[in-house]
Amino acid sequence: MKVLILNGSPRKDGNTAIGIREMEQVFAESGVEVETIQVGNQAIRGCMACQACSKLKRCVYDDIVNEIAPKFEEADGLVLASPVYYASANATLIALLDRLFYSTRFDKSMKVGASVVCARRGGCSATFDELNKYFTISNMPVAPSQYWNCIHGRNVGEAEQDEEGRQTMRVLARNMVFLMKSIALGKEQFGLPETEEHVWTHFI
Repeated sequence: MKVLILNGSPRKDGNTAIGIREMEQVFAESGVEVETIQVGNQAIRGCMACQACSKLKRCVYDDIVNEIAPKFEEADGLVLASPVYYASANATLIALLDRLFYSTRFDKSMKVGASVVCARRGGCSATFDELNKYFTISNMPVAPSQYWNCIHGRNVGEAEQDEEGRQTMRVLARNMVFLMKSIALGKEQFGLPETEEHVWTHFI
């Protein structure tokens, strides 16, 4: 089992990372390989809808998006973590995700997804919903926890005091492990769900 974590915070050791570390510990204890990549501190431009990826099979901008793509394809689970800015995720992370999900044409079905958000106070639910959209449009099951996957803190390190938030991260990680292992067993016994050719409805 492999999990890829994308940290959308510009702060490597900020409050978002505290939630991630709780998950990393559970993954390690469960024998799950995990790789965390810091993306929030990088210069990543957004998608310009050039459609070049349909021919190139990668994004036309050859940056970290193309580096992450094969890691995403190999992973059994994907965690998206972000601080909350104006009730939204870090724009750098969103730019990466738009290009990553659109330019990668491999089947993402049944890879387990989880979103983690960190705020001083409000905006967590909106950001949580925003990030989950990438999973639910890609046939990716979303891992649950005992509460929405948020942790709170303003100044660096304050999230350590959010005992409920840290516990929510640990429960989330355990549920991810269970889902990934269950899906792996289901694939062996039953295979993946039957697919249909995608029907596109365009109203002009």
